[in-house]
Parts: sequence; structure tokens; C-alpha cells
Amino acid sequence: MTYHTPVLLNESVDGLEINPEGIYVDATFGGGGHSREIIQRLKTGRLIAFDQDEDAERNVIKDERFLFINQNFRYLRNNLKYHGIQSIDGLLADLGVSSHHLDVQERGFSFSHRGGLDMRMNRRASLTAGKVLNSYSEEDLQGIFSSYGEIRNSKKLAHQIIQARRERTVEEVQQFVELIGPCMPAKHESKYLAKVFQALRIEVNRELDCLNELLVQCVDLIKKEGRLVMITYHSLEDRIVKNFIRSGNADGLLDKDFYGNIKVPFAPVNKKVIVPGATEIRRNSRARSAKLRIARKVI
Repeated sequence: MTYHTPVLLNESVDGLEINPEGIYVDATFGGGGHSREIIQRLKTGRLIAFDQDEDAERNVIKDERFLFINQNFRYLRNNLKYHGIQSIDGLLADLGVSSHHLDVQERGFSFSHRGGLDMRMNRRASLTAGKVLNSYSEEDLQGIFSSYGEIRNSKKLAHQIIQARRERTVEEVQQFVELIGPCMPAKHESKYLAKVFQALRIEVNRELDCLNELLVQCVDLIKKEGRLVMITYHSLEDRIVKNFIRSGNADGLLDKDFYGNIKVPFAPVNKKVIVPGATEIRRNSRARSAKLRIARKVI
């Protein structure tokens, strides 16, 4: 089984505009596809890779220029400081869920498999999808499905879950899929389930909060003329990245100095978002929703 097939491999690594003597970060190591391509373009430079999933450690690159850190990328600054690194030449992040997460049924990321409702990318964490479904209030569940899944009938869905769990604890993926059956629109079940599982996954892993924290740290860590390369897969994370590149913050609010001049730390390299071609999408269905944004540090 392939651990993970990297998306937009050459386009994203090209976007880093690698200095062979530079220091780079792969914030989402996974199967190591992007990291291996980066390493090939380095001479005396270094690559620091982050991944909170302990399974990713089996893919570690045996190279003195490579350092693997088994933590969430939200702890980027502290870890770099610990290793004596004050600034970097570029950072790449391939966001979202990996092929490995979807393929291993006991991880609970896919509605197509049997298994427990887990969805933790970091299995040392305490919050699981099962705990969310069995302990969150109806109001909180509605908010998650509305905000993170953009589900129109989120109120009905939350109510259905509350009613079902009064009779039986929600523990298994297939059990959950069956109990929310009345909420699914006819002929669009798979699309609906994808949104539901996305919402739960984002909540369990605090994905949007972590992304915000990563981007804020990049302002101080990436050197002037360094590169920020982000691959996103759904509108929520893409909106955050787009707003950050445009304004320097996730909300898209422009900061002005005393004289009214706009201060933005990054400038977009690609005016139009880069997407995979038809050939890559045929080889890797995950690529269908991928969007690549590249930015250059300007201040």
C-alpha cells in the first residue's frame, strides 16, 4: 500500500525556488514525497519536516541534512528555536487528510470503511470523532457541521444525532452513516457524507486553528524573498491561505501604517491558483480538489 501520493509535486517544490544552501520546512511530511524532492535540490542546505502522526516516522529520510519532528506544525517556532534555527528560506504545506489516513480503516477517516470513529491525526490526542458525537451539545454539533462542512440541514443533522445517541452510544463508522441516513439528500449521499466527515475531522484535529497559527509564525520566520507554498483541498482552508497572502491575516483585514500605507508581508507569486492537470487527477483522485498558492516574503 502506498503511504501517500504527493499532489502537485514539481509545481510546489519549484515554487519554493530552492537555494541549495538554504533551510526549508516541509510542514506536512506524510509519506515524504515532497521532502525527497526538496532534498534532491539541496547541497549544504537543511530540511526540517513536521508530522504529528507517528506513522509518518517510518518514512524518515536517512540524510544528515534532514530532521524529522513528530509534532503538529503549530509548534513550528518553538521547535526551530530549540534546534538553533532563527529563520528559514521557505515552507511548504500539503494540507488536509493523507491517502494513508483514508486507507487505514481503523483510523476512521473514511465513510467507506468499517471501524471506530477516531479521526485523530495525532493518536496521542484525547479528542476523537466518537467523543464529539457523543458528548457535544446539539447547538455545538450544528455549529460544527454548518461552519466546517457547510451543510445546509445542519440543524436537522445535529438533532438526528442527539436523538440516536439517547438510545445507543455512537461508536462505529457504519453505525453513524446509517443513523444519519434520513438527513442525506437522495442521489447525493457520498457528497453529503464527505462534508460531514470533513467537519468532524476539522473539529477533532483543530485544523483551521493550527493553520492560522502556522501562517502567523511564517511572518517572522521566513526570510525576505523566501517562499510560502500552500496546497489546500477545501474552501475553508483555501480562504484562510488566500486572505493571509492578501492581507497578512486569516480575516483578510488590511493593516495600514500611520500614513495609510498598506503593510502586507507576502506577495502572491501566482496570480491564478494552480490546479492539477487531467493526467494527475486520473492518477490520483485526491488531486481533484487541490489548489496551490505560492507567496514571496516582501518585508
